Amino acid sequence: MLRLVRRDRSDVIGSPLTRLFTDDSVETLSILLAVASHSDGTSIGAAADLAAPDSTRGNPVSLVANHRVSASGDAAVVISVHSTGDHVVRENALISDRDTAHAAQIDAEAALGRTRIALDESEDARRVAEAERTQVQVLATTLQRTLLPPVLAAPPGMEVAGFYHPASLDEVGGDFYDVFPLDEATWAFFLGDVSGKGAGAAAVTSLTRYTLRAAAVFDRDPIAVLHNLNSVLHQEFRGDDPRFCTVVYGTITLGDDGVVVHLASGGHPPALRLQADGTAEYVHTRGGQLVGAFASAHFVAATVDLRPGDVLAFYTDGLTEAVVGPGRARYDDDGALQSFATAAAPTSAQSIIGRLAELLDSFGSGLQDDVALLALGLPATSDD
Repeated sequence: MLRLVRRDRSDVIGSPLTRLFTDDSVETLSILLAVASHSDGTSIGAAADLAAPDSTRGNPVSLVANHRVSASGDAAVVISVHSTGDHVVRENALISDRDTAHAAQIDAEAALGRTRIALDESEDARRVAEAERTQVQVLATTLQRTLLPPVLAAPPGMEVAGFYHPASLDEVGGDFYDVFPLDEATWAFFLGDVSGKGAGAAAVTSLTRYTLRAAAVFDRDPIAVLHNLNSVLHQEFRGDDPRFCTVVYGTITLGDDGVVVHLASGGHPPALRLQADGTAEYVHTRGGQLVGAFASAHFVAATVDLRPGDVLAFYTDGLTEAVVGPGRARYDDDGALQSFATAAAPTSAQSIIGRLAELLDSFGSGLQDDVALLALGLPATSDD
């Protein structure tokens, strides 16, 4: 802290605390001290800027205040200061990536629009239209790749697997997933499904991915991250062209004998936990509302402890809603997915994704929507 504020220790000890902060942060600091001094020991956090002599720019930091009482009854507020400069750099990089992706979406929309005009002109242009259709597929495939990670990183000691099955080669789908580190001990992941298809859905998908990544840098609470995304989507796409999505977002905290997964769902199908003892059960997150559909949405959180040999599997509703019988009967109308998972357990992340991919292929033309799959597994120990 002394390095950031460019002061000597002797210049700081005994001086007013507000002297170390910019004028804009003094009120925040005062509120933090007031709240913390009356708390029951709960940590209170805030963001502020440290001031440096002869500098017009502050140094962004996060403050965590705790109210402590000594054995003799003396009370004090202890504040720890954490530099957030690296977080700002990462956020700026994410914003830059998002803007780049948005520009690419605009170019792709223009190209896809020109292609559709050519296809609709007349039968005499069939051969030209066929060539244009090939171009659409190339564009759609290329654009789809930008919306999914080329390689999924895995937290230390874990196995991660993902899969994307397009329902059509002609249109870009809105399903997405990602896994990325937040710090040495915590990772984040998400999987979701944007309403609609085509370039419009791709634009929403791109915005959703980068908003989730940016929000995850500043808040570790999955519910708060989904509220952040809800605000962005509702503000950006309300009106004549409303857009929304279903999303499950979570964090992975690494431990000595397992991992803890904190997750939140916004209108998304529940995850499946396939356990080392050969059982499979849903993680209850039903009741969460669509993300972006309402100004103030309700989301549902859950916590899962993964032990060696356990796998957590996520999917989009294209899997459960595949048409498999007469009368438009859907695959999971009678609980087929849980039965499938139980038959597969115990398993690994890579294995369950492989078996689900084979299941998708077996649906043939009954698979009418894109499907994204993501599995997080903790490999079984040699004694299991």
